[in-house]
Amino acid sequence: MENSPIIEKIKKLLALANSSNEHEAALAASHVQRLLSEHNLAMADIEAVHKQEKADTVETDTSKSLPKWVRHLSAGVSTAFDCQAIHHPASGKMTFIGVGADVQIAAYTFTYLDQTVRKLCRTYMKHHVGGTVANRHRELMRQSYYLGAVSTITARLREQKVQTPVTSGALVPVKEGLIRQALHEIGNVRTMYSRRSYINSDAYSRGQTDGGQVGIRHGITGGLSSRKISR
Repeated sequence: MENSPIIEKIKKLLALANSSNEHEAALAASHVQRLLSEHNLAMADIEAVHKQEKADTVETDTSKSLPKWVRHLSAGVSTAFDCQAIHHPASGKMTFIGVGADVQIAAYTFTYLDQTVRKLCRTYMKHHVGGTVANRHRELMRQSYYLGAVSTITARLREQKVQTPVTSGALVPVKEGLIRQALHEIGNVRTMYSRRSYINSDAYSRGQTDGGQVGIRHGITGGLSSRKISR
């Protein structure tokens, strides 16, 4: 595991804080408090890092072939919660890899947003796309709407992360190290590149607008009842 220099320094100071030399112990303890304050850390963070030996995973059900908008959504959610998402085409599963509660919240949020956007799209298609529209054009409008909605949602997630970071700066390299280790153990992870999409501007714009109304906080705070989530 690749530990943050700050975490390592705090651990060494904690050892000195137990010194039989009262002056040395007091000085070390004061330095610990200063570093915790400067890096927005708590002793619980230090203890959690000390105990965490490997990343956690949560598996969700998706589909064997992922539309572009779903790939964008999973990437946006993963970034927002300091995780990685791996799609398994053979099984139609999505595995989120992260540390502690991050990965559970990411998996739940992805499932919640996926379901919500699909519901919004069904409503949009029902009320704004007539039955006389050719199937090919209907599908273009559907996918355009999805991409528009996800573009707004992922932008909101990015803004939220800037305002309220998921991980304290000193802990970022620790989590990244655990995730890299997990990805290495999984092995043979293929990177997918999205092709340029044709967009219906009206449907895309409507999706963007509706994406701004999605209650992201509900998805984040909804919680998980199990380690596996199904749609």
